Amino acid sequence: MTVLLLGLSLLGLCYGASWATPGEVFAALSGAEPSVVISEWRLPRVLAGLVFGAALGVAGAVFQNLTRNPMGSPDVIGLDAGAYTGALVALTVLSGTSAQLAVGSVLGGLLVAAVIYALSFDRGFSGLRLVVIGIALNAMMTAVNSWIVLRADLEVAIAAVGWSAGSLNGIGWEDVGIAFPVIAVLLALLATQAHAMHQAALGDSVAATTGVGLARLRLLMVLVGVGCTATVTAVAGPIAFIALAAPQIGRRLAGAAGVPLLPAALTGAVLLLGADLLAQMLLAPVALPVGVVSTAIGGCYLIWLLTKEVRRA
Repeated sequence: MTVLLLGLSLLGLCYGASWATPGEVFAALSGAEPSVVISEWRLPRVLAGLVFGAALGVAGAVFQNLTRNPMGSPDVIGLDAGAYTGALVALTVLSGTSAQLAVGSVLGGLLVAAVIYALSFDRGFSGLRLVVIGIALNAMMTAVNSWIVLRADLEVAIAAVGWSAGSLNGIGWEDVGIAFPVIAVLLALLATQAHAMHQAALGDSVAATTGVGLARLRLLMVLVGVGCTATVTAVAGPIAFIALAAPQIGRRLAGAAGVPLLPAALTGAVLLLGADLLAQMLLAPVALPVGVVSTAIGGCYLIWLLTKEVRRA
């Protein structure tokens, strides 16, 4: 996966309105032959695909471990929709600055996560109940988002609808300057709890006997998962299905019993970067939003996953 990521990254730096050779890319990155196109336009986009894809993959792994369900993904259980609601409020009510979008997305995702967690906790925690309630709340928040867009001014509504598809088009260094450090802190925090998280995936009784504080761990997992999802949403919009597919694909490639974090992160980065390259190539020179491609790929994956789960049942 790492080799594939390096190849896709190089292709992303070479591909554009004008093709750059690998030699020109390396010369631009080293500073020998500076290139604004490569270092200021293409490089932030490629890095955003890598970092945001890894963040979404890890967020998916967190919630699939938490729910012990392959359907337990932020975009399925309503966290993406909640983060989008917070961003819409920042766009329509406030001035819609980058900081307001970031704060609004995080608060919206956290509020939806709190509601889902509270409603799913009935005489104990149930992952299946959380997924079912999350799917219902996702539909409700999607309706709320549509209502907000319909009531907004025309220019704001057009911008909100375009942004809702999820896109890496036009991303620059100023867009990722805050997002990258936030995601790095969240992933580093989660890495310190990786062992406890996998112990919890074996069952509450097993985790308790090994000294894992389940309540504190679940709260931390929710905060990290929502933080990763909302940070990506604040910059690129809600990018669907990466968080759903990446953990399960990574788990199968690694041959792991649970849902490990590193394969999920690498797979998420590959999926998002690959989807963004496809989005640029399909209707070139017009670049599609990456969310369009990821939804098409994720829809096929979701059909396969549901078919497999039904046969297993």
